[in-house]
Amino acid sequence: MKRKRLGRTGLEISEIVLGGGYVGGVFLHADDDTRRAVLRTAVDGGINWIDTAPSYGDGQSEQAFGWLLAELEANVRPQVSTKVAIDDAGGDLLGQMRDSLERSFRRLKLDHVPLLQLHNKLGNGPERLPVDRVLGKGGVADAFDTLKSEGAIDHCGFTALGDPAACTTIVDSGRVDTAQVYFNLINPSAGVDVAKQWHSNDYRGLLGRCQAMDVGVLGIRVYAAGLLASRYRHGREIPVAESASYEEERPRADTVAEVMKDVPGTSAQKALRFVLDHPHVDAAVIGLAELDHLVQALAATAMAPLPDAVGKELERIWQSNYGAAV
Repeated sequence: MKRKRLGRTGLEISEIVLGGGYVGGVFLHADDDTRRAVLRTAVDGGINWIDTAPSYGDGQSEQAFGWLLAELEANVRPQVSTKVAIDDAGGDLLGQMRDSLERSFRRLKLDHVPLLQLHNKLGNGPERLPVDRVLGKGGVADAFDTLKSEGAIDHCGFTALGDPAACTTIVDSGRVDTAQVYFNLINPSAGVDVAKQWHSNDYRGLLGRCQAMDVGVLGIRVYAAGLLASRYRHGREIPVAESASYEEERPRADTVAEVMKDVPGTSAQKALRFVLDHPHVDAAVIGLAELDHLVQALAATAMAPLPDAVGKELERIWQSNYGAAV
């Protein structure tokens, strides 16, 4: 398992990060023996990082990792990053963040995490956090600085979802150390040239801005909620971007699969390989539903990069917005 420097944090992170979210769901829905087997296989395969959040199963993901990690020898335990979501109704923002982090610590059986990430979508409008609540006086960034000074966290980051311009502003501010960037074969706009009229959120240039600012990048939704991994509907396909429903994305996933049909490996392996191939992605956060999904992912790290001819054909499709616009 390769390790890469996670931006300015200086941390060495495995190129695969084990995700504890709802869509993959193994740490929420599987029996205890399966969860133990997945974590042990991950550790044995060289994974040194876990990413979770309080909202994953209303704390169940963090709680599961709390007892699972306690069963491992201290010298092999992966590091853990978790998140905080802000209620933007006003009030004591730092208090909100402290309270959330303290609850996370209790569930995780920890008193410190190396990385805490903002989990709100950004921008103006319903269920979005305005940029000034992040960067303004007394905002999230100031609260992160306080939590660092108190020794509760070492580094801070954010989930780069919502308004693309807002995400770029946060990166360019120099106030965050990492970004979780939406990047996959269906919507690679953060790191690949796409059509001017794009069907969904256009995060054009975001990976390049992260590289320029030395912001570490965790690629998220690499399987597009399972669409790029399988045609089987598991019922947890939760879109995080506009025009990303199952019905809208299925034809796009099929178009990509047709281009890649002669590339060795499973659909999931090819989707993961695409993300790992990008030079500005430090690690890919993967969700799994069963142990075999992890075994496939570990094998994908040893696969060759996608062929240049395939890459060029994919670029043609993206630059035409899947034939819908030029």
